[in-house]
Amino acid sequence: MGESGDKFLNETFVVLGGVGAGSVAIEAALTLLGLPYRTQDVVTPIAGDGDAAVRFNPMNQVPALLTPGGELITESAAMLIWLAERFPDARLSPAPGDPRRAQFLRWMAFVSSAIYGLYWVRDMPSRIARDEAQEEVVRQRTAERILFCWSVMESQIESGTYFLGEDLGVLDLYVAVVSRWGPRRRGFYGVAPRMGEIVRRVDADPRLADLWAQRFPFSPGWEGCK
Repeated sequence: MGESGDKFLNETFVVLGGVGAGSVAIEAALTLLGLPYRTQDVVTPIAGDGDAAVRFNPMNQVPALLTPGGELITESAAMLIWLAERFPDARLSPAPGDPRRAQFLRWMAFVSSAIYGLYWVRDMPSRIARDEAQEEVVRQRTAERILFCWSVMESQIESGTYFLGEDLGVLDLYVAVVSRWGPRRRGFYGVAPRMGEIVRRVDADPRLADLWAQRFPFSPGWEGCK
């Protein structure tokens, strides 16, 4: 793990989130790192309770990560980058100075801001729409925008077995989880076939089999439709 991570080996992280939520990417990273953690599923406003998550995050949303030292980290991309940097021997991201580092940071920020951020609107269109007709327009337009963003990433990446070469890293985990949300994988595969091959490898990684089964199961019809 390296000296910087040794002090955490016998400590427990707490991942605040839920089944099928962005927290699953954080759980996947901790699983690959072999670090002890526990999950605490938190009710968020979309589930009808507007106050539960705010105890952990002033934005009233998940995921969030509590470190063994008691530090709270929010923002999924920040958690993944932090974990990769804290445990560099696991090779979950290019190290500072690595020529792939700029593209790693670029795409982590892109997935977070251009795609993940749209789900604040998409998951509850009433946040910005005044009636059901407008809500349906919001769902359709955000689906189109998400697929467009995936297509942009597809056109720009220079992938190997994984996004940044031969090592499975946090960027792969991030895309594998976010691409499972609406408009779901079938739409994603249609606009990003090369990226589709990468996320299928992540889906099939035996180290993550138990995690997927428990936290984001491949239920019948999970890939959805465009």
